[in-house]
Amino acid sequence: MKLAVTGGSGDVGSAIIEQALARGDEVVSIDRSEPGPPRKGVQQVCADTGDYDAILAALAGCDAVIHMAAIPFPFRDPDHVVHNNNVVGSYNVMRAAVEAGVRRICQASSVNAIGLSYSREGHFDYFPIDEGHPNHAEEAYGLSKWICEQQADVLARRYDDLQIASIRFHWVVERKEVAARPFNVPDQATSRHLWGYVLREPAARACLLAVDNRFRGHEVFYIVASDTTSEVPSLELAARYYPKVPVRGDLSGNRSFFSCAKAERLLGWRHSS
Repeated sequence: MKLAVTGGSGDVGSAIIEQALARGDEVVSIDRSEPGPPRKGVQQVCADTGDYDAILAALAGCDAVIHMAAIPFPFRDPDHVVHNNNVVGSYNVMRAAVEAGVRRICQASSVNAIGLSYSREGHFDYFPIDEGHPNHAEEAYGLSKWICEQQADVLARRYDDLQIASIRFHWVVERKEVAARPFNVPDQATSRHLWGYVLREPAARACLLAVDNRFRGHEVFYIVASDTTSEVPSLELAARYYPKVPVRGDLSGNRSFFSCAKAERLLGWRHSS
């Protein structure tokens, strides 16, 4: 497979490239940073996702594209910069893929597409959260990710041979302990994160599975570890911080507040395997 990866120098992008090379793929790494040392099997392209023509040229001859390039959180940049960068970049990459004849697309979304970590307070309709949960986003980053998903819906309706996966990652970390330190603070504000995380290697593997597996149209997938960062049982956490939120699934032990059943069913992805 000839695979294009935007944001190839980022944490998840670089892991995707390593896994793709290990299985014999040819990679086009697209990044606005200057290319690093030459690598066998990797064509490095310096381009910004805001430059449609440059992205179109980079995707020539590719079989699939994984779009990771984005501003990864709010507040460091002005709201309009976060929103416009992420929304325009997503549209440009997906629309350029269509024009280049690429029919397998994966894009990074976020658990914050429904409102979560950056909201003023947690607003959840039920646990565990799945892809049918309503959107309660209230800030620029969450809004941008939700719009990126809507753009994928539009393109999939227009071009009925497209396959697009939007991957809703939680915080991607090298080790669980990295997320546990800030997320296990016992207060209401910190509980908005729902004690979730995903390790870097399984996150990258999910993206490759999203372009390997065949389905039609646009699908959204939660990609979150199957356990929480907390040693407190999940039902106890739910009762303590969100007593009015109904529990509709299995929160026994330290099970995650996010359901990844759809990713397991359609992609064959599990965090531990």
